[in-house]
Amino acid sequence: QVQLVESGGGLVQPGGSLRLSCAASGSIFNSYIMGWYRQAPGGQRELVGRISTGGVTNYADSVKGRFTISRDNANTTVYLEMNTLKPEDTAVYYCNLEQFRFRKYTYWGQGTQVTVSS
Repeated sequence: QVQLVESGGGLVQPGGSLRLSCAASGSIFNSYIMGWYRQAPGGQRELVGRISTGGVTNYADSVKGRFTISRDNANTTVYLEMNTLKPEDTAVYYCNLEQFRFRKYTYWGQGTQVTVSS
């Protein structure tokens, strides 16, 4: 089993910044992908960004140039730096870890609320 603990959400004004963190623990393989997803009220959960063990990243078009995902492999922690936040970024943000051994294992954090409002 893998546990994911998120932190760093909150209320921020439009144009502001926030940094989310997610620490993973448990039975983690050598190679895994960590990422962030979000779900707005009434909406579906969507990908924000992901990063591989080797540091390859991909982002949703809506956050490119504003959000940066990074990871600390030694501490199995992933970060999401969010800049120039917009009201439409308001959502619950979920940390995600995927790893593979004969099949895919997917784990989710409990979610952290990000609210962008004046």
